[in-house]
Amino acid sequence: MNTAEKSLHYLVDKWLAPAASMRIRVVQFGRMRGDSGRYVHVEALAPGGSRAIFFFRHRDGCWCVFPPQTARPAMNGYRLAA
Repeated sequence: MNTAEKSLHYLVDKWLAPAASMRIRVVQFGRMRGDSGRYVHVEALAPGGSRAIFFFRHRDGCWCVFPPQTARPAMNGYRLAA
């Protein structure tokens, strides 16, 4: 997938669909606990009301509307050669 399609600017346009009469502002940004992933809380203010959404940065540098998976411990079973 094209990395431009996963930029924060592209996703704000896609999910909040700002119009000329809308104001977009970053409400909050920071790091999540644990793996130190980044997040941004963006709000669109319009005459008809406001909409807000969180965006999360993934390890590959792309922004998404869902948080990245956390690394979990895993066990694998391998057959031993006879």
